[in-house]
Amino acid sequence: MSLFRRAQKGFTLIELMIVVAIIGILAAVAIPAFMDYMKKSKKSEASLQLNKIMKNDKTYFITNAQFVNGTAANLPTGTACAGPNNHFAKTTAWTSDAIWSNLDFQIDENNLFQYQYTGAGNGNTATATALAIGDLDCDTVMITYTLAMSATNGAPAASITEPPPNSD
Repeated sequence: MSLFRRAQKGFTLIELMIVVAIIGILAAVAIPAFMDYMKKSKKSEASLQLNKIMKNDKTYFITNAQFVNGTAANLPTGTACAGPNNHFAKTTAWTSDAIWSNLDFQIDENNLFQYQYTGAGNGNTATATALAIGDLDCDTVMITYTLAMSATNGAPAASITEPPPNSD
């Protein structure tokens, strides 16, 4: 028999429990932060698309002394949560609606928001409103971004209002 015992290799149960506890604490902090980051990235679509509507409507105003008049169809139709990967499916309905065509606006990929537009008046009485409405995490709580446009002394102006933080 050998006088020396071989050293045992491996981790003790206490060491393993400490590692699991540390991983659990990190996950408890990281997962909510990651979910907030994902929501913020999804919300950027609304701002970008409303900004596109705003630029196109300002261009139309400069050419025609009015915003695009009328009410556009709410597009895309249906529910995003019923679509592929919880997005609205790509649609060609944008081109068949005269108001969206005049705004030169369409979305050529799956998206998260439904868009509405209403414009009226001309010259200094011209106004227009566009909405982006979406349910980002399919919990039936809708958030709405609003684009409000008006003309003062023949100069079109616009502002985008975001929903309050943590509204979805």
